Amino acid sequence: FKLERISTDWQRKPLRAEIVYGLTSLSAAEAPPLQLIDWTRGYWGIENGLHYRRDVSLHEDATRMCNPRAAQVWASINNLLVGLLTPLGFTSLPQLRRYCAARPAHAVTMLTCRTL
Repeated sequence: FKLERISTDWQRKPLRAEIVYGLTSLSAAEAPPLQLIDWTRGYWGIENGLHYRRDVSLHEDATRMCNPRAAQVWASINNLLVGLLTPLGFTSLPQLRRYCAARPAHAVTMLTCRTL
């Protein structure tokens, strides 16, 4: 399938137009155009919601670890941070990191207690 899209900035100003192609083993009846768009948006929702946070805020892509176990542990720690974000009322990972850096004892309490 062929998907034409326009990327915009936060002020909705167009940044670039692009055409991407996808490949599926589904028939046109099984994957109509609106379904393909929903699946594509769902993928980017995950990419923007989780991976962007991990890649940009936590610099995960810049981390170069040679030991696969260490990389898994680091990814688990990052997932923990992302998981703490919403229930604690923080709106961004940098905000959470600054808060925890300034209050390490409270950060430990947040990890060990259900109520603050």
